Amino acid sequence: MTPPTSVIVLGYGEEEYLERCLSALVGELSDDDELLLVDNAITGSAERLPALPSRVTVIGDGTNRGFAGGCNFAAEHARGEVLVFVNSDAIVRPGSLGVLVAAAAEEGSGIAGGCLRLADEPDKVNSVGNPLQFLGVTWAGACGEPASQHLQRTRVAVATGGFFALRREVWADLGGFDPMYFAYHEDTDLSLRCWMSGRPVTFIPDAVADHYYEFSRNPFKMYLVERNRMVTVLTDYPAPVLRAVLPMLLLLEPAFLVMALMQGWARQKLRAWWWLLRQAGALRRRRRRVQAALAVTPLAVAELMCSRIEPPMVEAPAGMGALNRLLEAYWNRSMAALGGEGARGR
Repeated sequence: MTPPTSVIVLGYGEEEYLERCLSALVGELSDDDELLLVDNAITGSAERLPALPSRVTVIGDGTNRGFAGGCNFAAEHARGEVLVFVNSDAIVRPGSLGVLVAAAAEEGSGIAGGCLRLADEPDKVNSVGNPLQFLGVTWAGACGEPASQHLQRTRVAVATGGFFALRREVWADLGGFDPMYFAYHEDTDLSLRCWMSGRPVTFIPDAVADHYYEFSRNPFKMYLVERNRMVTVLTDYPAPVLRAVLPMLLLLEPAFLVMALMQGWARQKLRAWWWLLRQAGALRRRRRRVQAALAVTPLAVAELMCSRIEPPMVEAPAGMGALNRLLEAYWNRSMAALGGEGARGR
């Protein structure tokens, strides 16, 4: 028997699949479970929300707290021993909720992440957990690959934020999502801090949700992604890892700006840099707080990271092959200096 569970769904904007998402979850609930929907500025909420199933408890007043803040708000109101977070455009398959909750409830578990499938191609993966490249870049792991290649429970660097679970005590110990992130990369930060606390992040292949995946629903996504990527690198990485990363980070940031210019989002990139400069004091305070909780070696953190940047859903720009060879060689040397056996190029 699984422990009492609070399932949390965040609603924002048009939410084409919200009713389907909630209906699928209602069918998975036991008597002791609850399903919380956060009204984080849902379009047409006055008409839509009263028509939802009675098992759905709507919280929030329509204020957009961001993904991180909205989930934290829901967790404060939740009563379950296990918290499950589900994207509003993900349809959980029958039996999957219980499987994920059982994995999260295991002694010593940190975060249990489900398998997101592409809703339009349900035999293919959207994410089995996300890689973390040492510059802080992360992406939907194994996106587009056959799900039949990912049937084993494995430990992953980052649990997908679209469908994951953890015990309330773990959430409380980690402090939940950091509202500084607002949206994007908060799952990376939470997963990394979970590993840094000495708890694993595990992919659970039998917990499946079909995801209507869009690369971006937010016109400011690249600003938030770049800003938050740097927050993670500058504040989460232990000092020896940060020292190893900084030379390559400083070398490549101008090149990333050129790429942003070519792709039309240079203004968002510059805005991210400006935000980081203005938040220098807050970042220093966050770094002290995160590093004070470190319970593993810096090498253990570095070993979570990969060297190459290879997001399968994005067409690689010219010269990416040469850059990846450079990154792999650099990280191999860095890992050797940290006492490891060298980086994998995965």
